[in-house]
Amino acid sequence: MNTTTLRSLAAATALIGCAATAAVAQEVPAGYPADYASVIEAAKKEGTVSVYTSTDAAQSQKLQDAFTAKYGIKIAYNDLGTNGAYNQVISEAAASQVTADVVWSSAMDLQMTLIKDGYGAEYVSPEAANLPAWANYQNILYGTTVEPIGMIYNTKALSEDKLPKTYADLITFLKDNKADLQGKVATFDPEKSGSGFLNHSNDAKNRPDFWDLAKAMGDDGVKIYSSSGGMKETVVSGENVIAINIIGSYALDWIKESPNLGVHFATDYTPAFSRLAMVTKDAPHPNAAKLFVDFMLSKEGQSMLAEGGLPSVREDVTTGLNVKTLNERVGGGLKPIAVDEGVLEYMDQMKRVQFLNDWKAALGR
Repeated sequence: MNTTTLRSLAAATALIGCAATAAVAQEVPAGYPADYASVIEAAKKEGTVSVYTSTDAAQSQKLQDAFTAKYGIKIAYNDLGTNGAYNQVISEAAASQVTADVVWSSAMDLQMTLIKDGYGAEYVSPEAANLPAWANYQNILYGTTVEPIGMIYNTKALSEDKLPKTYADLITFLKDNKADLQGKVATFDPEKSGSGFLNHSNDAKNRPDFWDLAKAMGDDGVKIYSSSGGMKETVVSGENVIAINIIGSYALDWIKESPNLGVHFATDYTPAFSRLAMVTKDAPHPNAAKLFVDFMLSKEGQSMLAEGGLPSVREDVTTGLNVKTLNERVGGGLKPIAVDEGVLEYMDQMKRVQFLNDWKAALGR
């Protein structure tokens, strides 16, 4: 091979390299630092990102597809449930065999526990400035959704105009309709459901009349369930006529397909939880993990989540519901649970046991 040919090959290789670099640079979202191109390039070389989650794949499929289409990075999506994701992270770290790059879970208390115990990595996302202050904990844990907690009801058994307008009205409603509601009220079992425990304990912290509600449900012979889906089926069938403290983001989708199912929110108080995302310490694919978290928090990623029925924490998302339009939808009383150490209050074993004992006593069990 002569010198001229070698020079031509070197020039061609350099041009290809420049083109590849330019292509990556073009992928850097507007407003991101210029050196973010190196994160994208390194993420593509890693080729995959492993996500441990409690979110059903169907709800996040649009997000996953959009991310892979944009960057060509495969997602190893592991739906382990809230407790499963938490326990797997701990066991892998103990064995020095970390597999998860990102942990994305609706168990806000368990996610915060992982952070406090040192399993998360600090990462200042370029999207952090676009999030509400309550959705960012020290640039380690980010809120990716805002999901209301409300009620579902059987529209053949209850008409909307008869439903309680406020939280206080709900207690009166349960008392005044005890005969008709006996054995036909459902709610989460806080002992078997992480979401149920978070929902009920958050109410106990923020509502002085929570135990009055628990007693009213107990007097109506409330039945307790470990999942929202289980409650949905009983309300659709008419076995129960109302389910209280259910995941409202699911319910808003369910009513599109079930004509005898309605969703209802108290106008004065609608708490909302968030699915929290973190990059793990010692993530095997750290750049892909950062890229995935940033995409989840971006306007594009948030739009994909909203299309999947998970309302956005951003106000600029116009697909589905965002934090502002969701507040309007629930009647103006949206109260997101802040991503802070307050979610750990009932992780104290003594407080947890006391709460569950008080719960059983209020229900008369």
